[in-house]
Amino acid sequence: MFGHECAMFPSGIPVIPAWQFRRSCSLPTELHCRVQDALLTLRRKGCLLKDLVRVRDRDVFTAVSRALFGEPGHTYRYLETRLFALPWHSEDGEVKGHNCCDPDLRAACKALWELNNFFCSDVSQLKEGDKLTQCVKAEGKVGEEADTESKHSEDSKNSDGGDSESRQSEEGDTESKHSEEWDIESKHSDEGCSVSKQEGEWETEFKPGSEEGETSQVKQSETCMAVSEHREGKCPSWADEPISGKEVELEAQERPVAQLKHSLSGYHIQDVDDPVSGQGCSQLTPSQVCVGPAKFNVTLLNYMDPSQTSQLKEEPYYGMGKMAVGWHHDENLISNSPVAVYNYSCHDDKGESSEGGAGEKTCWRIGLKVAWDIHTPGLMLPLESGDCYYMRDNLNSTHQHCVLAGETPRFSSTHRVAECSRGTLTYIQSRCQEALSNLQTDPETGSHSLLTVQPTTLQNCEEIHNEVEFEWLRQYWFQGQRYTRFCSWWSGPMEQLEKDWRLMETMTMLFLATVEEEGQAGEGRREMAETLLSALTDRHQQRQTWRDRCHSSLAQTLPPEEAPVDRPFWGVDDPSMPLPFDLADIINKVESLLWSWQPGHPSTAVGSP
Repeated sequence: MFGHECAMFPSGIPVIPAWQFRRSCSLPTELHCRVQDALLTLRRKGCLLKDLVRVRDRDVFTAVSRALFGEPGHTYRYLETRLFALPWHSEDGEVKGHNCCDPDLRAACKALWELNNFFCSDVSQLKEGDKLTQCVKAEGKVGEEADTESKHSEDSKNSDGGDSESRQSEEGDTESKHSEEWDIESKHSDEGCSVSKQEGEWETEFKPGSEEGETSQVKQSETCMAVSEHREGKCPSWADEPISGKEVELEAQERPVAQLKHSLSGYHIQDVDDPVSGQGCSQLTPSQVCVGPAKFNVTLLNYMDPSQTSQLKEEPYYGMGKMAVGWHHDENLISNSPVAVYNYSCHDDKGESSEGGAGEKTCWRIGLKVAWDIHTPGLMLPLESGDCYYMRDNLNSTHQHCVLAGETPRFSSTHRVAECSRGTLTYIQSRCQEALSNLQTDPETGSHSLLTVQPTTLQNCEEIHNEVEFEWLRQYWFQGQRYTRFCSWWSGPMEQLEKDWRLMETMTMLFLATVEEEGQAGEGRREMAETLLSALTDRHQQRQTWRDRCHSSLAQTLPPEEAPVDRPFWGVDDPSMPLPFDLADIINKVESLLWSWQPGHPSTAVGSP
């Protein structure tokens, strides 16, 4: 046993560092109405779809249906899947000459933009309020130290030292115990993945067998901190003054909460999730840290109707109940950036009420735990329709959260500062121009030639070639194109990207011709061949992987309008393409050239490096 008893908070939500909770009544009523109407509109139109994601080299459907909205041209990448944002409309599309969707969808997108603006403003006010609160607490602490210093000196005269030694011993035992309490979980994010027993078997073995045995001995009642669902009393006003001075006054009454703060925040464990592999993947780097006011650039909209989802998996560590989304970190975010979440429990799509009924329905809840640690108590926070919360600072990296299913359909709009240094349309267009700047076209004949055949230029062009094909074109046609029936914003840009990619195929053909040309300088020719072989081998393998994914058994279960499209794809005799789809023969030819240039090979005597 670990000595942690279940702590209840009948007076409401506890104060947790880096976690801010907002009751539904603290948002403007008009905003609630617009946002909730927007969410129902998106459901009615069928805009919310399950993603076919990649986990441990296997395709699985997400348990939740979702769609991405955000700044025009932004994407969000998770679990080897790139989502293409439907643009939220800050202005009238017709005025800007880009009417990409119908009026209902445009109004829904604009409502999400208004919610996003509200969150951006509010989280900035909370940051300023934190500074004020810290100043007040610091001043109070100075006064307390002055008052208690003389008392401590008097107590020390009468003390024989036994209490001090006892306290030191207890602290040492506690520190030793805490140092052993680490949870070796999966290093893969579980964000939004299916957690059904049938589809989620890939995630059932996260820990070594010995640790699983330890887990089974922990009593659930002793490892779960639960927040009472009792929500009586007045809703705190926060629109004008984000941080109340009453929070400081209540500090003396927050002994259980203080203990919880220590339990949940005592470990600041670096997020060591394996980055999602793949050319062009947006990665977090130490320099990409959120500074200044937060500007959420995307919202990942999630929807689940528990009555339509069978066999949700039980939360494995604390007995919290059925999980809609398992324990995870939100990935691909700017480091230390906040996440804002709007929660809406609603009627089902048949119009049946989610309120009342024969008995009180189980509400949706958020679970929070220290990352990689199953012994420190977890926290469970109930959510009512319209409630919001923020995860701020480094909470997303030091802790994991899960979503515990209620009995009613539920939307969540999760606003994020996505790491988009390599994930915007502007970025990939600039990369295309960078590669194509090495290609010149004869204005009279239309024939193409290369400006330079330097190996470094070749390598850069071929890397961009692969990035465009596998991080954008194939990602888009695998499932991003599903949204074209709702919004045409991405159609034109993707057509242009495909045209640029075709020119890059021509560039690869010209590089090949240069490698095969007898008169080229020896050492440079070999280096070009090796660079080209590496790029072509990677391209050939990735094309086969994407082809297999498009024709997998799971992909075949989708209706035609949602099914993956194996594109770009072309036949052997397609005259419009400079190179074949299957690169095996070309790879063999380059390998043969390199082999023929080996010392001692008969062909090295004439016309070789």
